[in-house]
Amino acid sequence: MVRQGSCRDATPHTPYSTRRDKRRVKRQKEGHIHITVWRERKTLRREMGENTQDGTPGSWFKITIPYGRKYDKTWLMNSIQSHCSVPFTPVDDAGTASALKDVSYKIWDEKNRKISIFVNPSTVPYSVRYKLEPEEMEQLKLTINKRYDVSQQALDLQSLRFDPDLVGHDIDMILNRRNCMAATLQIIEENHPELLSLNLSNNKLYGLDGLSDIIQMVPTVRILNLSKNELNLVWELNKMKGLDLEELWLEGNPLCDTFPDQPTYISAIKDCFPKLLRLHPGPPPWSPLPTSSSLLQDGQELSPPVITDTDTPCLIKPCKESYKGSDALKSLVLQFLQQYYLIYDSGDRRGLLDAYHEEACFSLAIPSSPEDPALSSLCEYFKESRNMKKPKEPSLCVQPLKHTKHNIVGSLCVLPKTQHDLSSFLVDMWFQTEKVLCFSVNGVFKEVEGKSQGSVRAFTRTFIATPASNSSLCIVNDELFVRDATPTETQSAFSNQEPTLTPSSVPTLSQEQQKMVHAFSTQSGMKLEWSQKCLQDNEWNYTRAGQVFTMLKNEGKIPEEAFKQIT
Repeated sequence: MVRQGSCRDATPHTPYSTRRDKRRVKRQKEGHIHITVWRERKTLRREMGENTQDGTPGSWFKITIPYGRKYDKTWLMNSIQSHCSVPFTPVDDAGTASALKDVSYKIWDEKNRKISIFVNPSTVPYSVRYKLEPEEMEQLKLTINKRYDVSQQALDLQSLRFDPDLVGHDIDMILNRRNCMAATLQIIEENHPELLSLNLSNNKLYGLDGLSDIIQMVPTVRILNLSKNELNLVWELNKMKGLDLEELWLEGNPLCDTFPDQPTYISAIKDCFPKLLRLHPGPPPWSPLPTSSSLLQDGQELSPPVITDTDTPCLIKPCKESYKGSDALKSLVLQFLQQYYLIYDSGDRRGLLDAYHEEACFSLAIPSSPEDPALSSLCEYFKESRNMKKPKEPSLCVQPLKHTKHNIVGSLCVLPKTQHDLSSFLVDMWFQTEKVLCFSVNGVFKEVEGKSQGSVRAFTRTFIATPASNSSLCIVNDELFVRDATPTETQSAFSNQEPTLTPSSVPTLSQEQQKMVHAFSTQSGMKLEWSQKCLQDNEWNYTRAGQVFTMLKNEGKIPEEAFKQIT
């Protein structure tokens, strides 16, 4: 086929392979004419080594996918197979090589870019050239079976090279060698396809190319021990991305010392294994953050990230209605607030210690008033207030800022006892990353004791929190602003609450117990009868009842009919 080209001088012959169908294309420029020569597949297959009439292959071929590491291996292999005209496995077959070459530029990635595939003659692969002999495979099988724990579905292959049975038969099992790893995985696939836990510690592994085949061969593995090996880069772990690991051991590998801080360390590992629940070791010694409740301890559970959509910090436009983000995040925050104020209103706020980071900060502010603080209805809050509009000595400006969780909770304990109206809460999520969540809460509460008993207050509270080990949040900064409620706020406060219990309906409850039932119903969202039952079952211990309620709710053991309908 001949096409008219542009009017340019002749250039040297240049072949290309750009066509995406089943024929090879060669283009050459001769003067002003472009000549395209179509060569059929049979010719290509002859070039690739299929010299005999019966299709006997003549050589091995290496299939290269540029930048292939950045794609999920399973997705890439399945995509290639769906476009390839013949099934393929790593075998010496010129026909398969030809078919794979035809797949080039037929696959598109998520960014709408074509994926190229290069096919070149290759030497015989190492794993084939040095394949274990049948008697060696049999001995390796016996050794692996001996190390397999049926009850735990666990295989212990630590220090495999020095296994006495293998050494006695002069079998040198170096798992860094592809032939050794391939043989090991083949035996596991054939004899223990249900494997859950694999221990490969102390095998001097510096690369995981061979082990990555386990993703297709034994995808059931959930626990992987790679401790005391020689892995230098987290890049090696990327090769194992398709494995749904829940527990990973990395202790003793150089890569553990390559991270600048703890959050980076955890984030890098969870990028490879999003479902990971446990990580060994825990925070490296350089970690600047305490680990008592915020992120991770060695062998403890990894908390799920607060945000899973993106690692990039993002500001969210404030809204009056409420937060309208993902249901998972909304549920996390609402559950946290419900649990927090359940304890806050219980009368004993010491239970809030676990909600705060060891080095957290807290400040309280009230509106500035020219009146005498002693005459103000907010006088109980004035001594804890850190209102910077009123000039104070520098030392007095710092003093109201509470630092450390024990000082914070001590300060909260001296504030008036309250009952918050959860139905009045408006939550504004205004900053979020995978490691930090910032949100504000607006609502009303009333004081239940003291000189201002029955007074309704409005408040705004801003929390800065990090993920906690118990799948909740850990407060690192807390700012509380309290003011008198407006007449409208006072009138609408607690309007959605159930009617007051009467002696005829619950004749056995004292006035104090009725107050507890109302408070528990407000904080838990449960109906009065269910709130009463929860308190009775816990011998009217408000704090313990709240803890039991939270536990049962998290486990999904409280029926829907126990809760009030929210309109």
